[in-house]
Amino acid sequence: MFSCWLSRQYWGFSTPTGRIAHLIRGSLSRTLVLSSQRRTPEFSSFVARTNTCGELRSSHLGQEVTLCGWIQYRRQNIFLVLRDFHGLVQVVIPQEESAASVKKILCEAPVESVVQVSGTVISRPPGQENPKMPTGEIEVKVKTAELLNSCKKLPFEIKDFVKKTEALRLQYRYLDLRSFQMQYNLRLRSQMVMKMREYLCNLHGFVDIETPTLFKRTPGGAKEFVIPSREPGKFYCLPQSPQQFKQLLMVGGLDRYFQVARCYRDEGSRPDRQPEFTQEVLPVFPKASRNWNTPVAQSILEEQRSGLIRLMEIQEDDVVLLTAGEHKKACSVLGKLRLECADLLEARGLVLRDPALFSFLWVVDFPLFLPKEENPGELESAHHPFTAPHPSDLQLLYTEPEKVRSQHYDLVLNGSEIGGGSIRIHDAELQRYILATLLKEDVKLLSHLLQALGFGAPPHGGIALGLDRLICLVTGAPSIRDVIAFPKSFRGHDLMSSAPESLPPEELKPYHIQVSWPADSEA
Repeated sequence: MFSCWLSRQYWGFSTPTGRIAHLIRGSLSRTLVLSSQRRTPEFSSFVARTNTCGELRSSHLGQEVTLCGWIQYRRQNIFLVLRDFHGLVQVVIPQEESAASVKKILCEAPVESVVQVSGTVISRPPGQENPKMPTGEIEVKVKTAELLNSCKKLPFEIKDFVKKTEALRLQYRYLDLRSFQMQYNLRLRSQMVMKMREYLCNLHGFVDIETPTLFKRTPGGAKEFVIPSREPGKFYCLPQSPQQFKQLLMVGGLDRYFQVARCYRDEGSRPDRQPEFTQEVLPVFPKASRNWNTPVAQSILEEQRSGLIRLMEIQEDDVVLLTAGEHKKACSVLGKLRLECADLLEARGLVLRDPALFSFLWVVDFPLFLPKEENPGELESAHHPFTAPHPSDLQLLYTEPEKVRSQHYDLVLNGSEIGGGSIRIHDAELQRYILATLLKEDVKLLSHLLQALGFGAPPHGGIALGLDRLICLVTGAPSIRDVIAFPKSFRGHDLMSSAPESLPPEELKPYHIQVSWPADSEA
C-alpha cells in the first residue's frame, strides 16, 4: 500500500529533466523496489493490539482480539469501559477463581490507567445493548490483562461536563487533551488543514513553501520577539508573518505560493489571540424612542432631530442609540453595544443569530495611513508599509497622504475577522518614497526587499487566514486556546512548563547579554 501511494505521488510531480531527473528516478526506483520486497506488518510489528476500541461491531463476533487503552470507568467490578482515541468498548471482567489475577489487575487499576486486554468479542445480553455507542451491540470477554502504566490521582476528571478552571486545564494540558471536545477540535483542525492543502495544491496548482522563522526586524506592525545570536550586538526577530518572503517569492516567479505558517507577535493575549499562532498564508433589534433627554440627545438641535427622524424612519416606540465623539471610537462603542444588546435578547429567548449559519463579509477601502497616537502630526501604516495605495488616490500621496485609501481587505465571518491581506507595492521607488518620506523609516532595514523589487517584480497580492480563529468559529469553542494543542495563557505563559523562565548568567554569556533587573523586582 505504501509503495503504491508513493508511486502515485511520484507520478503526480512535474517531470524533471536531465541528470537531476535521472538521479531522482533512480533513487525513487530503488526505494520502491525495497518497499515492495518488505512485508507490510513490519511497519507496525511493535504494536500489540489487533483492533482499536472503537471499531468492533457485530461482524467481529467470536474473534479473538487484543485491545489497548485507558480505563474510562468501572462498574461494580464486573464491567469496565476501555477508551482509545477511536472510541469506547465495554469489557467484561472475568469472575472465575481461575482468572483471579486478571480480575485483580482490572479491578485495582485506577481510572485513566493504561491496560492491554485480550479476549473474545461476544454479544451483549438481550436488553443490555447501548444504541448510543457505536460498539454498543458487543462486549469483550477478557481472558488476559496487563497493566501497562498506572495512573496516579488526577487533578481533575477527564470528562467534558466536569467544570475546570482554564489555568488548571493549561497546567495539565496533556490530560485536558484526552477530553472528547479537545480531541474533536484538534482532529477537525487537522482535517480542515488537509482539505485546504488538497484544494490549493491538487485543484489549483499552488506550491507549499516553508519560509524562515529566524529573520530580521521589520518596521511597522506589531512588536516582534527578539532572538539573540552569538555575534555581539546582533539579533534575529521572529516574523510577525511571512510578509516579506511572500513578496520575494513573487519576485522569484512562484506566483501561486501558500504556507501554513507560524507567526509571532509580542503583544497582549486575548481570547482570540496568542503570542504565537498559525496562519494559512495565500499570495434587527429594537431601536430607541423619541425620548431626547439623554446628554447626547440634548446636544442635537431641533432641526437635526427632525432630519434624523426622517432619515432613520423612526416610528413611535422605536429606540435609537446615539454616541458622540471621535468617529472611530464612536463606531466602536456602537458596535460593542449592538453585540451586547443581541446577547441580552438571545439570553431571554429571542433568536437573532443562527449558530449554524456562516455569514461572510469583505471589508475594503481602509485608509492607507493613520495619524500616530503619540504624535498625530506623523503618519503610520494602517495595515503595513507594503500595502499598495488605491490606484485612484495615487496623486494624493504627494499632497494629502492621510486621504489615500489602501488596497487592503479583511474577511469577516459571523462578526469575527478571520483573514486579511492586500495588494502589495511592486514598484521599488514608490515603496522607497512611502518608507522614507511618509513613514520616516530607515530604508536600510528593507534594502534587500527594495533591491528585489527593482528586478522586475510582478504586480502581486495575498491573503492570510487566521487558522486558529477560523477553527474556533467552526467548532464553537469559546477561545482559540481550545483549538490549539499547547497554547499560552492570557499573559503569554506556558503554565505546563512554566515558560518563559530565567537563565543563569553563564548561559547568557555566549550571547553577550546581561540582564538589568527593574528596581522593584524581587529577583
